[in-house]
This record gives sequence, structure tokens and C-alpha cells, in this order.
Amino acid sequence: MPDSTALVPVPHSAALARYTEQAHTYAAASKAPNTQRAYRADWASFTRFCADHGAVSLPAEPQTVALYATALAASGRLKANTITRRLSAISQAHQLAGLASPAREPLVRTVMAGIRRVHGTAAQAKAPLSPELLRRLLAHIPDDLRGRRDRALLLVGFAGAFRRSELVALRLEDVAFVPEGLVVTISQSKTDPEGAGQAIGIPYGKEEATCPVRALRAWFDSSGIAGGAIFRAVDRWTGISNRAIEDHRVPRIIKQLAARAGLDAAAFAAHSLRSGMATAAAEGGATERAIMDQTRHRSLKQVRRYIRRGSLFRDNPVASTTL
Repeated sequence: MPDSTALVPVPHSAALARYTEQAHTYAAASKAPNTQRAYRADWASFTRFCADHGAVSLPAEPQTVALYATALAASGRLKANTITRRLSAISQAHQLAGLASPAREPLVRTVMAGIRRVHGTAAQAKAPLSPELLRRLLAHIPDDLRGRRDRALLLVGFAGAFRRSELVALRLEDVAFVPEGLVVTISQSKTDPEGAGQAIGIPYGKEEATCPVRALRAWFDSSGIAGGAIFRAVDRWTGISNRAIEDHRVPRIIKQLAARAGLDAAAFAAHSLRSGMATAAAEGGATERAIMDQTRHRSLKQVRRYIRRGSLFRDNPVASTTL
């Protein structure tokens, strides 16, 4: 994929040249690392398609992009939303090269509208981890060093409605124990890419075994962490790493515990913690505003998906019938 430095030409003035490297750094930081990796993979897919069919990838013709989208849809392996992301990578590549995006042309837009209409846009959402299901997972965590980490990871992840990237990025300096529980400051997230910072509260749990505050304290006491990353790799031979666990480890931990609990591991992922908290809060009667404050959603539409799921049987009109 064209380098982001294409947006920052070398200045003619020697006085400005010293800022070039820093400008390159800022340009590269305009997208989250995960987004950059996805775009690189998507762009590689498009360039392979063009090479296989004798087409030019940069600048690409709208017809080439439309046929690429058609080929992806016809394969049956990708959802319409994933194809849309692939086209976003093509747009990004052209913008970085100072070119107009062929993905925005009417032909491509019309083809994509047809793909969405024929194939739909519904995502295969992972199952939410309800408090009851979460207890089943916790019952299979051993009381050792790694187990205390995993218990704190799941409970804090649930109570804070954290995305997995936010969870593994937490540092000791971001957490404050207060009489009411925890105050966690999220320095940067998907909905706060510029790092303004967001603070959320995590209260004490009603039961000691499922209390996120006590679980995190137990992990700190056991690990001896005095600063830096909170959730770190634990090795039986070398002990605790100085680095945070990678974000892909979070769904792996959840799936392993789900399998031990006799659940369908494929139905759960890291997002199950976040969606589980939002759904449970909706079932408990929490307001939309309160749920959004905790989940840090910017879109009411997204939050209402959880509220709808959580209220399917609360005040259900069928219950008032004679069935």
C-alpha cells in the first residue's frame, strides 16, 4: 500500500526539512495500527486481483474496482461489510498517492448497493456473556497467578465494557482505587483517537467472587506490578512479562474457558464481554444514556441493538395475551 509519507512532500526550504520526519510520523499515526494492518492486507488482495487479470491497480479504473467487488461477493466468503472495507483500502491507497478514488464512482457505488441488497449486511455477532455465563467461565479458572490475571481480565473487561485493544492497553497509572470502587482512565480508544481521555467508574460487585475491584486488587497483590501494563503474559518458567499481552490473546482466553465450561467456544469472543455488560444493563433497566457513558458508544443506534436484545422479554406484549 502506498506509504502515508506520500502526503508529506519533501520541502524545498532547508529550514522546514527538519520537520519532514516528524510529519511522516504524524501521517502514519492518523490511522490505528489495526486499521493500518487491515488496509495493507486489503490492498495486497486488490493488487493480486489486478495482477491476475492484467489490470492496473494504481490508478485503478472504476470498472476494475466494480469487478473486484463482484468477484469477492461471488466467492461467498465475505460479507458485504468486509467488501466495503476492502474498497475503503483502495480509496485510501489512491488518496495517499494524490489520486481520486475510483471506489467513489457511481458504477462502483451502484454495484455495492446491489451486493448489499442481495447478500445483506447483517453481521454474525458473537454471543454476549451474561453475568450467569460469566460465572460459569470463572468457575473454571484455577487459583494461581495466571488464573488471577484471567479473573481480573474478564471481570474488569465486563464491568468496564472494554474493547480488547483498550483492555490490554490499560496501565497501572490509569487505575485509581476509590471508596466506591475503581476509576479507570482510558487514554485513547476507537471513539477517542485523539487521546482526550475518558474516565469510567467500576463499582464493587455484589458478590466477592465476581467483584472486578477485588479481582484486580488480588492480581496486583499476586503479581507485584508496580507500574506499566496491567495485564501481562504469565509464563510458568520465567514469571510475569514486562509487556502487555497481545490483544488476540483476550478472545483466546475466553474461548478456552467457554470450552471448559461446556459452551460453544466459537460463539464467544472478546466483544462478548462488552456486549454482555450492555445487554445485562438493558435487562436491568439502565437508561440509554447510562449505558452509552459506560460503553463509550457514540452512536445511539449501536447501543439500541443491545437494549433491544436485553428487553426482548421485558414488557413483551405476548405475555399479556391468553397464550
